[in-house]
Amino acid sequence: MTPRHLPLLLAALFSPAAHADDIFQRVLVDGSRLNQLGVADSANAGSVTQQQLDARTSYRPGELLEAVPGLIVSQHSGEGKANQFYLRGFNLDHGTDLRTTVDEMPVNQRSHGHGQGWTDLNFLIPELAMRLDYKKGPYSAAQGDFSSAGAASVVYANRLTQGVASAGVGQNGFRRALLADSLDAGEGSLLYALEAQHNDGPFTQPDRYRKRNGVLRYSEGYANNGYNVTAMAYDASWNATDQIPLRAVRDGTLGRFDAIDASDGGKAQRYSLSGAWRQTTDDVSSRVSAYVIANRLALFSNFTYALDDPDNGDQFAQPDRRVTSGLDASHTWHRHTDRGSSDTTIGVQLQNDNIRNGLYNTRQRQIVSTTRQDHIVESSIGVYGENSTRWSRSLRTVAGLRADAYRFDVRSDRPENSGTASDHLFSPSLSVIAGPWRDTEAYVNIGNGFHSNDARGTTIALDPKTGEAADKVTPLVRSRALELGLRSAAIAGLQTSLSLYRLDFDSELLFIGDAGATEAGRPSRRYGIEFSSYYKAASWLSLDLDLAYARARSRGSDPEGDFIPGAIEGVAQLAMTVTPAGPWSGSLRLRYFGPRPLIEDNSVRSAASVGLNGRIAYQIDKTLRVEVEGYNLANRRDSAIDYYYASRLPGEAQPVDDIHFHPVESRSLRLTLVKNF
Repeated sequence: MTPRHLPLLLAALFSPAAHADDIFQRVLVDGSRLNQLGVADSANAGSVTQQQLDARTSYRPGELLEAVPGLIVSQHSGEGKANQFYLRGFNLDHGTDLRTTVDEMPVNQRSHGHGQGWTDLNFLIPELAMRLDYKKGPYSAAQGDFSSAGAASVVYANRLTQGVASAGVGQNGFRRALLADSLDAGEGSLLYALEAQHNDGPFTQPDRYRKRNGVLRYSEGYANNGYNVTAMAYDASWNATDQIPLRAVRDGTLGRFDAIDASDGGKAQRYSLSGAWRQTTDDVSSRVSAYVIANRLALFSNFTYALDDPDNGDQFAQPDRRVTSGLDASHTWHRHTDRGSSDTTIGVQLQNDNIRNGLYNTRQRQIVSTTRQDHIVESSIGVYGENSTRWSRSLRTVAGLRADAYRFDVRSDRPENSGTASDHLFSPSLSVIAGPWRDTEAYVNIGNGFHSNDARGTTIALDPKTGEAADKVTPLVRSRALELGLRSAAIAGLQTSLSLYRLDFDSELLFIGDAGATEAGRPSRRYGIEFSSYYKAASWLSLDLDLAYARARSRGSDPEGDFIPGAIEGVAQLAMTVTPAGPWSGSLRLRYFGPRPLIEDNSVRSAASVGLNGRIAYQIDKTLRVEVEGYNLANRRDSAIDYYYASRLPGEAQPVDDIHFHPVESRSLRLTLVKNF
């Protein structure tokens, strides 16, 4: 967005005839990535448009988040399970420290049966995503729990400019059908979307992933003055080929796509009802959103095979069912002066989770014994204030203060582990933005953030597995960050950003492979550098290059070492999108997922993973096109994920410390026919 677009954007925003998606389609004709000069508060914040999201080749819905520079999305189990996320020197497990929302509803699930911050994005329908907004670091007062590494927000469209019906088929049993459209309904618009999908993957035991998904939305008004009410429903089931030991593949006992426990897998359901309201005038703006989400998960895993129970095996179940309700409201005063402007926002965020989960030893998905089962009520309130002031043409500041209070109520099957806990903290933040000079801005960001720990850890007294005394964890764990950044659009068609950061945590959340859960660990410190660029080389050619490197270490001396297992170090993505004047278009994306330490002394490391995906589309006529997408085009035999821990295969006399990996899916093609109407 260049300066000449500003009058158009203002007119679009405040015109009573404007639609939200019309605004972005009218303004963003120059490229697929929004220019953030004069808008963003840091060098690492950005917005990815529907145009760029549509051009991406994503094997699974969660990979849409890889449009965030430096973010890697992976999988170590069956297709229906929540993805694995890596960002800024973190192995974020299934979402901890990456706050993710879809239409302002939180996706991270607190005190989850399998892992803190569980982020299941399989209900996401990419065709409805109008844009993806992202920020990194705890520099925004409006972001709370889980946002220290970053925050990603997917915004669905209120109405579609044209309906879409698509049918896709592919190798490894892939099938997908989608029907979506918007209809006039009274004074507003009714949007609907229905999706069905099946996928087996390349595994010896097919995933048999079955998904049914739907969205129904009624909206009136526009992006800045209007409201919407949305219902969503998602249901899925799958088999899982969990990570397998490298030793068994090397000696020929297992193939790369074999499973050890054929009964691993799960079922997931998600139902939600949400609403959002906006009102904007020249002087004030207000927004309110509210939601009720019902999630249910049945998950069966076996990571250690026969280590603990040679007779029955080590499969365990982690069921989780919950109802999450919440409210997010804010009010902003806009003040304009001769020398600048000032926006002051106050906001409140309420969330309550009513959770029932447990941990059971199972065999062939049948319960053998109970380790623990709990009823948890976790409630929180966050209030914040933030002021953004433009002091002159070349100086802006954003200052914020956030206060959070949590209450945990745990009712466990062991009375010793029942109880209540509470905690609160304050999180200040400050950003100073200098510029633009010659289309270049400089940023200084400093702020505090936090993540919540699992409620069960705040009241625990006895380890339910061993019966030994256990230490309670701190309910809310503080993070502290400092960042220097630079953003430039000085060269025509080229947008670049560079940031240097430091991020400290008072306690690191670590994934424990043989327990399938996370636990609080030592304090940590990360240094990192990130570079991102988008180049519109020609009207028909755009190039994206994202590079990131992080150094992550535990603080304090420990004989075992200071490396953080699984902490990502180097990441790179290079993408090319071609849209010539004609029926053909295409894109190609190269992704580098660098090696990582797997134990504290760095003596065991994962190998790097390199992926090449591509897409070719042919527009048959104005309303009909065909697309071919290819995944792992080089057919590399890489790992999607690696862990190092002890396991014992059936027949082995003793446990063996080994790398356990989940393979990247072999090369596959998908063919999709898309009809617009």
